[in-house]
Amino acid sequence: MEAALAEELFRLGLHDLHVSLGGKMVPFAGYEMPVQYPAGVMKEHLHTRSAAGLFDVSHMGQVILRPRGSYEALALAFETLMPVDVLGVAEGRQRYGLFTNETGGILDDLMFANRGDHIFVVVNAACKSADLAHMQAHLSDDAEVIAVTDRGLLALQGPLAEAALARLIPGVAAMRFMDVAILPWQGVDLWISRSGYTGEDGYEISVPDARLRGFAEALLDQPEVMPIGLGARDSLRLEAGLCLYGHDIDTTTSPVEAGLTWAIQKARRAGGARAGGFPGAARILQELADGPDRKRVGLRPEGRAPMREHTDLFSPDGTPVGEVTSGGFGPSVGGPIAIGYVARAFATPDAGLEGEVRGKRLPVTVADMPFHPTTYKR
Repeated sequence: MEAALAEELFRLGLHDLHVSLGGKMVPFAGYEMPVQYPAGVMKEHLHTRSAAGLFDVSHMGQVILRPRGSYEALALAFETLMPVDVLGVAEGRQRYGLFTNETGGILDDLMFANRGDHIFVVVNAACKSADLAHMQAHLSDDAEVIAVTDRGLLALQGPLAEAALARLIPGVAAMRFMDVAILPWQGVDLWISRSGYTGEDGYEISVPDARLRGFAEALLDQPEVMPIGLGARDSLRLEAGLCLYGHDIDTTTSPVEAGLTWAIQKARRAGGARAGGFPGAARILQELADGPDRKRVGLRPEGRAPMREHTDLFSPDGTPVGEVTSGGFGPSVGGPIAIGYVARAFATPDAGLEGEVRGKRLPVTVADMPFHPTTYKR
């Protein structure tokens, strides 16, 4: 049975490189992915925080939206799928987005960039087939929706990411957080954004498959760079207070409950230039005005025991008030941390709650996020 399941998994273009580096391969979102390398999750996490870590995120979906008419018409059409100001994104800039459904839940979170004559979109691996179909169904009159299937995606993250990457591509040093650029390397174009999902400064780089291993090895040859697996990627994003789709956000979660109101620009809110007009607008705009019944919060369990996903949360008098959606140990903060949803009355910093771990109620405190300061280059 295990062999049959393994055969159904996709392999990354860099699979052999990961194995040669000692990567422990595990199933994730339909792919065989390295969860860690011989250094281990703790050292990989701390290395990313202090130097630079290289992540293979080629399982993510890359999509080009090429307008059939004007770019403006495409941007306005794209806005019908999410509560985000697409039209206001300047050329050479990227923005975080959210596909919503008719009940105000989140179909996926994504990044999209204005590349002048088209929009470039990066979506989550587990959702990419559904996202592609969603865009084809709703945008086909305004855009050619093109799945990019001949490029890998790498993320270089950490305070020394700029120094390492700039030796290969000097132009990246001038980029700031959420800039995008197409820059050459050894005769091929790399699609680069100054972004990532670790809370650190860094880059995501789309590379043609034929040059993917060569480019990855060139990065790993830099003295600051270490390969990093899924384990550290998760602990890094957890410390940064960032959502993991399918865990912290899903089709039942609204952007307002999830604390993602910063991603809903003024133009799309009540009274804005292009208010509403997206799926689930009635619920989302009402929650923006009145507040949601529950909110996503950071949580700091007392002691050393982590509170994992699905840990039930209770008020001091024993009333159920919520649930943990992500949890683990934060290497940079030196203790357990978690993200979860609690009733609005308890969603205030320093509120004392209890989490049920193996039949015992243990103290946990609502905390501000991120748990570790971000270092984006503004």
